[in-house]
Amino acid sequence: MTDDAEVRANAPEWSVSELSAALRRTVEDAYGHVRVRGEISGYRGPHSSGHAYFSLKDAGARLDAVIWKGTFQRLRLKPEEGLEVVATGKLTTYPGKSGYQIVIESLEFAGAGAIMAMLDERKRRLAAEGLFDPARKQELPFLPRVIGVVTSPTGAVIRDILHRLNDRFPRRVLVWPVRVQGETSAAEVAAAIRGFNDLPEGGPIPRPDVIVVARGGGALEDLLGFSDEAVVRAAAESMIPLVSAVGHETDVTLIDFAADVRAPTPTAAAEMVVPVRTDLIATVEDLGARLIAAPLRLLDRRRADLRGLARLLPAAETLLAQPRQRLDLAAERLPRALRANASAHRLQLAAVQARLSPEALRTRLARAGERLEVLDGRMRRALEVQKERRTARLASLSQLLKVLSYKEVLGRGFALVRDAGGHAVRRAADIADGAALNLEFADGRVAVHAGEGAPALDTPPRAAPRPAGRKPKKVEGPTLFDP
Repeated sequence: MTDDAEVRANAPEWSVSELSAALRRTVEDAYGHVRVRGEISGYRGPHSSGHAYFSLKDAGARLDAVIWKGTFQRLRLKPEEGLEVVATGKLTTYPGKSGYQIVIESLEFAGAGAIMAMLDERKRRLAAEGLFDPARKQELPFLPRVIGVVTSPTGAVIRDILHRLNDRFPRRVLVWPVRVQGETSAAEVAAAIRGFNDLPEGGPIPRPDVIVVARGGGALEDLLGFSDEAVVRAAAESMIPLVSAVGHETDVTLIDFAADVRAPTPTAAAEMVVPVRTDLIATVEDLGARLIAAPLRLLDRRRADLRGLARLLPAAETLLAQPRQRLDLAAERLPRALRANASAHRLQLAAVQARLSPEALRTRLARAGERLEVLDGRMRRALEVQKERRTARLASLSQLLKVLSYKEVLGRGFALVRDAGGHAVRRAADIADGAALNLEFADGRVAVHAGEGAPALDTPPRAAPRPAGRKPKKVEGPTLFDP
């Protein structure tokens, strides 16, 4: 047996669990605490258990990572997909799949570039949701009754805001105290914005007309709480106009894009939300003076216009001269015109009087009587002529009616057959056996019944003349009559 074979034969035997435990102790002893820089990959949020599982990768390798539930809740920087970080933790193995992983205890950005990359990616994602749309922006009230301020109650920011408000226009200020830096900062700021919006109108705590979210300047990492997604969403959802005043003029956070107005500094925010009281007083006084002076100037201008128009009008004597002259001339002509009119009417009356003398009236009455007699004679002759014409016409129509009447036919020896209902029967086929019939002759009617006993005759016999005064006999069955 060779030496290599003897060595392999004398090697100790391990169980899988023993070997896994030995490897774990070796890795943990050699790499107790490590700081690893890499890009977060495969992160989909915390597991239902509260633990977070993902990977750290670079250009050439990948390292599994886990953050336990208790540690995850305490992390200041939460993992995000694609974020470049420096993770601090312990390296260990996972026997269940023969792999190794890092148990992360803290996360931090891998330099300012990583922070900016994270902010750019978050900005693009939130902008795609429409949270930064200008159409969502609200106008600030001209003079709010109550101003809500979300900031630290102990910093210089709130003192600067109050001082500036007192200089410009003192207003009631409600301060919602929050931490403006640290792990809980973002949650507190978001809760404060929503808290102001949840205040009822007319409640014991007045609802602000405008909200100012303020913080002083600081490093990029110090301002990250105001770029948190929860803060941005709360600002975009605010129904109260919101002013973002975070950091100095050169500092930019994501709440600046979601706010209705961005102020470069907290002091500038105070200047935006209220006007200058002294300027307003001066403006009101100026407008008041103009309001008083304007009617006076208008009255003076109207008075001057009236005087100018009055000078253009003619004098009363000029306006009345011609009417007065016409009146005088009319007054002179009136007596002569009245006398002439009376004379004309007197002549007309005399002419009428001459025509109305008794002799003239008798003559006219005689003429009227003669004319009346002539008209009466003409009327009588016209009536006689009309009467003769109508009489002749009536005689002609009577003769025609007599000729056209069926009575004339009956007089020639024919008979009219009627059924029991009084309707004329025109065909023998319409008569049933035993049917009651009524025969009308020129001199009367006879009631008969149709029967089968009477023979049918092609040529009906001529009836013998009936003695005068003798009533006709009732005939049973159909009978034909021919003159």
